[in-house]
Amino acid sequence: MTDTTSGVTSAMDLNQAWADLKPAERENDPAHLKTEILAKLAYAVGKDPVVANSSDWLTATILVVRDHIVDRWMASTRENYRAEKKRVYYLSLEFLIGRLFRDAMNNLELTSGITQALSELDVDIDFIRELEPDAALGNGGLGRLAACFMESMATVGVPAYGYGIRYDNGLFRQAIEDGAQVEYPENWLAFGDPWEFPRREAAYTIGFGGSVEVTKDWDGATTSSWKPQETVMATAYDTPVVGWRGEKVNTLRLWRARPTSPIKLDLFNSGDHMGALSESNRAKSISRVLYPADSSEAGQELRLRQEFFFTSASLQDILRRHLQQYDTLDNLADKVAVQMNDTHPALAVAELMRLLVDQHNLKWDEAWTKTQAVLSYTNHTLLPEALETWPVNLVERMLPRHMQIIYTINARLLTDVKTAGHSEEILEKVSLIDEHGGRRVRMGNLSFVGAHKVNGVAGLHSDLMKVTVFKELHQVFPDRITNKTNGVTPRRWLMQANPGLTQLLRDTIGDGFMDNTEKLRDLEPFAQNPAFRAKFAAVKLENKTRLAHLIHERTGVKVDPTAMFDIQVKRMHEYKRQHLNILETIALYNAIRANPHKNWAPRVKVFAGKAAASYWQAKSIIRLINDVGNVVNNDSAVRDLLKVVFIPNYNVSAAEVIMPAADLSEQISTAGLEASGTGNMKFGLSGALTIGTLDGANVEMLEHVGADNIKIFGMTAQEVEALRIKGYNPRATIEGIPALKEVLDGIASGIFSPSDKNRYAGLVDSLWNSDHFLVAADFEAYTAAQREMDALWHDQDAWMTKAVLNTARMGWFSSDRTIREYAQEIWNVPTV
Repeated sequence: MTDTTSGVTSAMDLNQAWADLKPAERENDPAHLKTEILAKLAYAVGKDPVVANSSDWLTATILVVRDHIVDRWMASTRENYRAEKKRVYYLSLEFLIGRLFRDAMNNLELTSGITQALSELDVDIDFIRELEPDAALGNGGLGRLAACFMESMATVGVPAYGYGIRYDNGLFRQAIEDGAQVEYPENWLAFGDPWEFPRREAAYTIGFGGSVEVTKDWDGATTSSWKPQETVMATAYDTPVVGWRGEKVNTLRLWRARPTSPIKLDLFNSGDHMGALSESNRAKSISRVLYPADSSEAGQELRLRQEFFFTSASLQDILRRHLQQYDTLDNLADKVAVQMNDTHPALAVAELMRLLVDQHNLKWDEAWTKTQAVLSYTNHTLLPEALETWPVNLVERMLPRHMQIIYTINARLLTDVKTAGHSEEILEKVSLIDEHGGRRVRMGNLSFVGAHKVNGVAGLHSDLMKVTVFKELHQVFPDRITNKTNGVTPRRWLMQANPGLTQLLRDTIGDGFMDNTEKLRDLEPFAQNPAFRAKFAAVKLENKTRLAHLIHERTGVKVDPTAMFDIQVKRMHEYKRQHLNILETIALYNAIRANPHKNWAPRVKVFAGKAAASYWQAKSIIRLINDVGNVVNNDSAVRDLLKVVFIPNYNVSAAEVIMPAADLSEQISTAGLEASGTGNMKFGLSGALTIGTLDGANVEMLEHVGADNIKIFGMTAQEVEALRIKGYNPRATIEGIPALKEVLDGIASGIFSPSDKNRYAGLVDSLWNSDHFLVAADFEAYTAAQREMDALWHDQDAWMTKAVLNTARMGWFSSDRTIREYAQEIWNVPTV
């Protein structure tokens, strides 16, 4: 339910009008649900059960579940208005929500009733739920975290809106052709989205380009007015996000870009049919594709347009809603908290200032105080190159008033910093403008300066922010950085993705963990119970069998579910070091062939993940994995002791099958570069052991699961930094590791690419000559750690004991805990 009443309706009238309304009471028994499904099939889908196909049944059932959500949605919205609760607004360019059908049924406790109702109608729920499109509105951890946070905010009672873009095409659909990644459109909206509600009345004008007019008031003060050259419309689509047990429901509002004038009729009538639609196509391109390639100037412009488009629409909507209820901006910071998820919404700093100063006539100092009090910023990277910067001339051309505001913020900032006695070097580092190699706006600095709190997403990450990417800003604002270690929602990643384990846990320790995951600790004594370990192992084998079917279906490779499933699935990037994994895999392959009678632990090496379309090195790693798999999987000498598979088109739905099936979770980023990771938490929750570096949230996982139940290897972040300062010679390192040199020589000779021996020349040369992510430096430690895992695998009692303890000790990594910390320490809102 959204607050779409007329702006002339007072808050008092609205509260009174809603005071007597109560949510509809619906029966959840199968008989009533069956009646509701048939009614939706007839009156919403327009189909007779006799001719209805599977998609029709899915749509009808989703609409029934949606009705049950809407009842609670309206009740949540009324309560928020009546109690005048402070709202949290979560701005994110990504929301990797995946499929919602199972999630919503689970949280409303409708799964058993819906399943039986459909069964009585001769409809297989397991079949139809696979037909639901996977809303891939994100690329990886950032977008999936946003989805987890939205569900957890509803669960713990934080009134919240999520704001993003309703992309026509989500992140590309990945296909593997001749071993290489090929990108195709992911048209998730091809047949509409039955979960969403269009809000045509929630539409805002977004400007680009033009000029700024300055006028003098009667008292000599100046007023600036932006006159955009181009405008587009942002129209809203709302999806309800239901919390656990359906107690609260929040809103995900996604913006769609539309032209202010859909067609130039004069041009169309004159015969210029394409020209007549040029402005329309330009406007629609904003919400057409997630992450357009920004390697070209046009791509950079489109990316910046996207970021400003959703940020401006969201802030206009927030202020409209606030003024509708309170009719004053005096209490804005008391009632509004805006969280910027990464730097994509960084323009919120300048846009909120523009709206407050130019449109609502606040004085600069008052507007700045409110802006900082309202905004907070989550950083997700320690890679300086990953902190967005935009050319000053591009921002000036597209957003001239915002560039003026950024200059003003910067001038005041530098004056304050200089007055405080800081050095010229610090002034240069904290400046919002990077003057080196072409003047660019530093979006990370803008976000930091405009927020009252800046948080990292794991303890190590937050500590490193203070001495790396935000070292100088931390010196100037020592109380601004705080830590909020990420979490994942147990409803999606345990109850829904791993129902077999969930039922075993309920049978063993009761239902308490379903409301408080910390109660998973009650499982610890059962790790020593042979009968329980056998049941735990049986659930794991069932999950591995399910993944084995998926692997065969998507790749044609048959794997043995009793082998160790060693899995690395995540966004493809050199710092995540999928190439360290595949190089060690090749070394293992060589060792197996050289010593075929050794007691090897059978392994299935599973990879999945998408590489950015223009990231050639990451795409080269994908192809190498597939080429290696093609050789290894067809080598009879290996005798099924090793299989290598790359699962194409990794998304949330695939992750729900992969995560519960893992025996070994690969979290092997170069120490000091992974902000947090959430895949490590999902794997651990389902009883996977982690092999990883002391990086990101692995540090806190080590603390919680215990050093005996996680395998940490390689250099620490401090050792990485020390090596870089000392000077790292990758060539000498590789020469000193015969197994690694043999692997690289084999790749370079074309063993895995006989039709193109130079296919991996760039990848191999980068390791010999620079090895920026220290693959060779950690190779021996990684290899030794893997052989320790081999030995442990042969002792299944010991392995399963550690697996059970991983599940038992992962409760702290719930996103509910994370959200409660945000609420208490950043947003100042109560939770339940």
